[in-house]
Amino acid sequence: MTYKTVAIIGGGASGLMSAIVAAQEGHVVHLFEKNAHVGKKILASGNGRCNISNKNLHVSDYYSRQPAFAAEALQRFTFHDFETFCFQIGLLLDTKKDGRAYPRSYEAKAVVTALRRYALQCGVTIVTDTFVEKVVKNRDHFHLHVNSHLYDAVIVATGSQAAPQLGANDSGYAIARSFHHHIIPPYPSLVQLCLESTCHAKMAGVKQHAEVTLYVNNKQEEQTQGDILFTKYGISGFAILDISHAASLALQSQQCVTLGIDLFTQTPRPKLLKLLHDTCHRLENYSIAEIVSLLIPSKMVPHLLHAAHIAPQTSAKMLNTKTVKQIVNLLKDWRFTVTQTHGFQHAEVSGGGVDTAELNPHTFESLQCKNLYFVGEVCDIVGRRGGYNLHFAWASGYAAAQAIST
Repeated sequence: MTYKTVAIIGGGASGLMSAIVAAQEGHVVHLFEKNAHVGKKILASGNGRCNISNKNLHVSDYYSRQPAFAAEALQRFTFHDFETFCFQIGLLLDTKKDGRAYPRSYEAKAVVTALRRYALQCGVTIVTDTFVEKVVKNRDHFHLHVNSHLYDAVIVATGSQAAPQLGANDSGYAIARSFHHHIIPPYPSLVQLCLESTCHAKMAGVKQHAEVTLYVNNKQEEQTQGDILFTKYGISGFAILDISHAASLALQSQQCVTLGIDLFTQTPRPKLLKLLHDTCHRLENYSIAEIVSLLIPSKMVPHLLHAAHIAPQTSAKMLNTKTVKQIVNLLKDWRFTVTQTHGFQHAEVSGGGVDTAELNPHTFESLQCKNLYFVGEVCDIVGRRGGYNLHFAWASGYAAAQAIST
């Protein structure tokens, strides 16, 4: 095998994996990172706990204009392979019943420390505080504007525009364009949503378990259950993050996006109707606001009743069946119009990126330029919440580094 000199642009998950595997194969590896330290985005993942992978990996957990593109990488670098790799670098995992895997310490810094130490141990040269903006190929070699070295192969692992406060940028897209690659328009994913109403700001801080249905042009698109959290700008929570990919795509194409929120996921509509009707009859001297506050947080009550066009002070004994149904309809399907996402700054990941139709799915090598590879989030692949995006970073970085040796 001919050993090569390899430049890796980006010191995140995919870049560190590429660096380690390429160095293990005997190649000379230079890794360039814009920030002062590698792995800055890893440190922020999972609120510092780092949901590092997921045992239940499947290609259906990923979104792309080429949805099957991730399949090969997931098959070649399985969760078991990742466990073996983690053991090799001295990182122990704790895998939950739902498949989510975390470092045993539940500290993201343990992940970054293990990756960095092992990369250095394998002989990787890590160059920080260095922003690579331009890559040029002259015949069989690549030149980066930051030094005078010639490289046999380049792996672009720059990530996406998500979380610019952590150093994220679109430099990888610019490099790809310079080699005639098409960029699928990026959009925020795993992100909070902004709402058109004014009541969300007044309900800020209210957290509830709910079923959330996403409608695009009044057609049901996705549905999930989980926590929701009203905020000053709109709505957050795990359930919102889970449907944000579809919401963001629809907003990008200027479609009408609405949410339907069911605050009583375990109670069928007829049962809830009977419960509320019986309570009004039993507590007929209560106001409707007092009765509804027995069902949902009091901070939500005036806004739900306003949406139902019912005065909060209305006596329970004055309510008829039609009015009670109006309240139940909102408790089971409170609609909100989504105006935009909370933006790249608050997004965990980004969809869009280098068009995967122009990449080899086995190796992640550019079909436009030999020995140029694109891995991780810079590609048009985005996964669900739960460790899927980080695993794609590991798997794509592994595939590209392996391919360099063939």
